[in-house]
Amino acid sequence: MKILLFGVNGQVGWELKRLLESSEDIISLDRNQANFENPGELKNILMKVKPRVIINAAAYTNVDKAESEIEKAYLINAKAVGVLAESAKYLGSTLIHYSTDYVFDGSKDVSYVESDKTCPINTYGKSKLEGEKAIFLSGCEYVIFRTSWVYGRHGNNFIKTILRLAQEKDSLQIVDDQVGAPTSAELIAHITTLIIQKIKNKSSINNELKGLYNLVPSGETTWYDFARFIIEQSMEAGLKFRVSLDSLLPISSENYPLPAKRPKNSRLSTEKLTSILGIEMPSWQQNASKVIAELIKG
Repeated sequence: MKILLFGVNGQVGWELKRLLESSEDIISLDRNQANFENPGELKNILMKVKPRVIINAAAYTNVDKAESEIEKAYLINAKAVGVLAESAKYLGSTLIHYSTDYVFDGSKDVSYVESDKTCPINTYGKSKLEGEKAIFLSGCEYVIFRTSWVYGRHGNNFIKTILRLAQEKDSLQIVDDQVGAPTSAELIAHITTLIIQKIKNKSSINNELKGLYNLVPSGETTWYDFARFIIEQSMEAGLKFRVSLDSLLPISSENYPLPAKRPKNSRLSTEKLTSILGIEMPSWQQNASKVIAELIKG
């Protein structure tokens, strides 16, 4: 089964290539080979390759910069995604796409389910929601995964930032009033491969898999507690820091202003996904511990 993967150099794309390249006929493209700022170029690529499955791991992900690069964020996260979806419809391909918890405003008291009303509060979230809508309207076969707080061994992320800052600074202030589940790129890639195995050799996924799913590990934490976890795990592994646990200070979102607002509740229910796949999601600590250990080893 021919698979076309966009965004191979991103956190999720890198893990997808690693998991799929030994067992699938996969063509992996980076931003230099497939320019999402030129959607027409994407259509030409798709018409030439004619893949059975299109995986879109490319996105504009700089949440704060998106507030000043609105047009670019919408071009990459919405318009280009619409082209992928329309091409998938024409080719009879299945589009696998990744979205975000930022399509919600975070005002709900419990975990969000897929059918909850969306109400993004920043440009990034709004552009990603428009990408979802473009897929829905295209009529293509699709699987959309909404995920949150993504990190991995490859690329820039919160774990790497904390490890660096803890070695450079005497104290750190970390937001403690935003709740979610740190999600490893490896977990996202693993679940994607399970979906691909279900798609394989099927003429259509309409009656079984097509739809929107939340994809996060089990459990929840705050950015502050996640940072403490990273430092504690690293100290136990023998890493030395300038920062101590006592000098890691919790602060509110209001005291750490950024260009883009963040939802305070990013919890996502995975009941729909785990029911479809017949699995239990690992705890967020399980994947995070693995990545921290691998980053420390280098």
